Amino acid sequence: MFGKEVYIARRKALLERLQGEKGIALFIGNVDAPAQYKDNCYKWRQDSNWLYFFGIDEPRFAATIDLESGEETVYADDFGIDDIIWMGPMPTVRSLADAAGVAKTAPYGALSAALHGRKVHFLPASRYATRLTLGALLGLDPAETTSAGKGGCPKASEPLVRAVIDLRLVKEEREIALIDAACDLGYEMHTAARRGIRPGRIEQEIVGEMESVALSKGWGVSFSTILTQHGEIFHCHSHGMPVAPGKLMVIDAGVESNDHYASDFTRTYPTSGRFSQKQRDIYQTVYECNELAFSMIKPGVSYRDVHLAACAHLLDNLQQLGLVHGDVDGMAAEGIAGLFMPHGLGHNMGLDVHDMEDLGENLVGYDADQTRSTQLGLGSLRMARRLRPGHVITDEPGIYFIPDLIRQWKRDGTDKGCINYDKLEAYFDFGGIRLEDDVLVTADGARRLGAQRLPIAPDDVEAAMEQDKKL
Repeated sequence: MFGKEVYIARRKALLERLQGEKGIALFIGNVDAPAQYKDNCYKWRQDSNWLYFFGIDEPRFAATIDLESGEETVYADDFGIDDIIWMGPMPTVRSLADAAGVAKTAPYGALSAALHGRKVHFLPASRYATRLTLGALLGLDPAETTSAGKGGCPKASEPLVRAVIDLRLVKEEREIALIDAACDLGYEMHTAARRGIRPGRIEQEIVGEMESVALSKGWGVSFSTILTQHGEIFHCHSHGMPVAPGKLMVIDAGVESNDHYASDFTRTYPTSGRFSQKQRDIYQTVYECNELAFSMIKPGVSYRDVHLAACAHLLDNLQQLGLVHGDVDGMAAEGIAGLFMPHGLGHNMGLDVHDMEDLGENLVGYDADQTRSTQLGLGSLRMARRLRPGHVITDEPGIYFIPDLIRQWKRDGTDKGCINYDKLEAYFDFGGIRLEDDVLVTADGARRLGAQRLPIAPDDVEAAMEQDKKL
């Protein structure tokens, strides 16, 4: 936890943003989640919004903030002797509330009575147990308490959601320091992965080596590790293949620090240590898109415009390789880049690796005057806002050759006649390439997070892999 003054200030800022609203703001922390049976639970992780405003990293806590009087109450129960036998001495609810700067406490069971007859503002719930709790407290179907996708949760309080997003989107200096530290661990984890790439090894061995860094020096991974020689599959979590020579390996992985802040890097490596000319041509394009995006990041710039600029550059380079043809600006406007990069350029990052997306992607990632596109690729852009100092975002362009998608576009004529399908067939076994850095928007531009940047230029990648062989 930070010092209690941090949580007091955050809640005060929240209350100021909700001035004029009636009722109570309700926050529910996570509970242990059984895996196979009650006492065998998934690894404990507290709710991120709870951590931000209260910091108490223990299960079965809740809190209210009276928006009219400003009174704050923490609801939880002290451990009994049966708990202590198994868990050892535990801090009291009173001591934890003091650490969060909350004067009033009450038993967890008193929460229902405290809400009775009042307008209750709540945030969309991500955990099933929290949905059930909210449903029981508020008389709602639990399905009505969770985000309905990109647009948010209709039953949740939009004023509360918007106030929380406004606070959490702009990172405090203390948060930036913790994200930097998480990125340093991410650098170490990815370096271990790169050094483990040798033909014949099983992918799982490399995953084990890299995740040992996350577990020995941090809370663990910030999301399920993606390590695959099928980079055209965005979220490939199977790791049973032997490393084959001549392939490309995409490694998309991050660390969650013990303070619960995330890193998220992606690199793509030639499994033999050197790129073929064909691989280098595509890799160079993705690298240039990454560099171009970073050069554009500064306050006032819409990240949607950065995404579009990266897509235009991608198409320009692919045209030089003979894979597409036509006016680049026209192709970009028609969404032709979506065939090759069906995802957005990046997302927000912080306490969650996709920060606050449980509150609704459109509310988190889009300004009020922005409308989400329906185009493949641009429609998946999670962060489109005009950038502000303190935003932490990812810069992750990619190029992928997805045979089923290519065949569908050819069958349906989606490409408007801009794709050279005969040449694309030679890339059906290519896979994909993604390159991702974590970026802080500063007062006059941007900086990449973490003390060191993982090798990314193609020559630097090959040099690093050559050096790895000597270790």
